[in-house]
Amino acid sequence: MTVLFIIFILFYSIIIHEIAHGWVAYRLGDSTPKLAGRLTLNPFAHINIVGTIILPILLLILSKGNFSLGFAKPVPINPYNFKNPKKDIMWVGIAGPLSNLILAFLFLFLLKIKFFSLLHTIFAYGALINLILALFNLLPIPPLDGSKIISFFLNYRYTYIYLKLEIWGIFLIILLITTGFLKWFIFPIIKFIFSLAGIDIEALL
Repeated sequence: MTVLFIIFILFYSIIIHEIAHGWVAYRLGDSTPKLAGRLTLNPFAHINIVGTIILPILLLILSKGNFSLGFAKPVPINPYNFKNPKKDIMWVGIAGPLSNLILAFLFLFLLKIKFFSLLHTIFAYGALINLILALFNLLPIPPLDGSKIISFFLNYRYTYIYLKLEIWGIFLIILLITTGFLKWFIFPIIKFIFSLAGIDIEALL
């Protein structure tokens, strides 16, 4: 039962992440996400069979319910609709991880309220999942959101070279996941954030 709730939270955390990208792009003048029907909580508008369904379930099985990660269909963005493309793309990039941080802090707040143990476990995983999504996506590796932020600080020539590394970035992302990068780099940050909230993550999971 707990695993089903975890999958549900992961599923909608990924969707909200993509909606945040689209909503900020729309607010900055690009109607492409809205025209593509991506400013909606309807899951069928965002599902990527591999990234949203197969990968999260497979990682849950392989990790025995301790870890999962996934992605939805990227929201289509047309930078030519922005007044300041370089700056606006940065804000669009920030929006996704920021939405996950907001969700994570919401779950951490709920953890401070005395619910029965099943809800505590679900809220703990909700915070954990969203912190993983936020921190992982903030890595400065194309095509992750962190690369959009880094690009803002590069001149156009270096931005072009940097973003062209996207195909190699995908292999690097796979390498980081398979070599335990999350365990030795991201999880200590997550543990620290939980501790700031006065919560022992290891006792909850």
